[in-house]
Amino acid sequence: MLNRGYAYATIISSKYHGQTLLSHLASLYPHSTPQAWQEKLNNGEVTLDGVTGAGSESITLGQTLVWNRPPWTEPDAPRHFEVLFEDAHLLAVNKPSGLPTLPGGGFMENTLLRLVQEQAPSANPVHRLGRATTGIVLFAKTPQAASSLFANWNTPKIQKIYRALAQNIAEHDAYEIVTPIGLVPHPLIGSVWAASRAGKPSKSLARVISREGTTTTFEVSLHSGRPHQIRIHLASIGHPLVGDPLYGFTGQPLEDLPGLPGDGGYFLHAHYLRFEHPITGEQIHLEAALPSGF
Repeated sequence: MLNRGYAYATIISSKYHGQTLLSHLASLYPHSTPQAWQEKLNNGEVTLDGVTGAGSESITLGQTLVWNRPPWTEPDAPRHFEVLFEDAHLLAVNKPSGLPTLPGGGFMENTLLRLVQEQAPSANPVHRLGRATTGIVLFAKTPQAASSLFANWNTPKIQKIYRALAQNIAEHDAYEIVTPIGLVPHPLIGSVWAASRAGKPSKSLARVISREGTTTTFEVSLHSGRPHQIRIHLASIGHPLVGDPLYGFTGQPLEDLPGLPGDGGYFLHAHYLRFEHPITGEQIHLEAALPSGF
């Protein structure tokens, strides 16, 4: 089934001033070739400040660029989720693997956000999980709840504990991982979050739950909230997640990716979430049952 299409809007910044519209589109959205972008331009899909673009014109600082992507058939995704907690201010659900939290990467309607808003229109996620990651996603249903949770999300006031199935047998029973995380260049996908000396400070605590065969199951608590933090941190100490298509043994991205960065194949689960209710002050303890595979 086709979705409703989407308008991708950006404002031209100074570093792109003077580029042709066609070359800018090809660099901004590298998933399509310049020839494909010229076809989209010829079809009237792109506007600059409301005027249909031809491709040869020069873009200038401050212009509004809009690509009106026509409706498309999205990849399949699970459409079920379990409600773990709900009241007038909050909603917590157990997200299945394969369902994106937010629109992006070809997904607009087949997302947890859209499905949750069908039953709770005011709900918006306080955080996100990767498409393949399972477990607890917390939504705020009121501005007051959202404001409090956003302010405290990466502080000790909110305890987030994950399960991760990793490669190799861990030598120690516990690890404090402080590998900085930042954007690094990648020859195939432009840039990606990874271990980086120039990155932002990050901290995870990993405790061994079990060792079996050539794998280790870790319980990981987060003390910062960087993108792909657990995948990067465990990989940086020699324990990339089993089946991870993106990260190798140093926390750096693989040069020859076996698939797209958003692809699944790994086991990472947001298992526990503990926090003080932002409105009532009640202590909330949430648990999402482990999926098969752990």
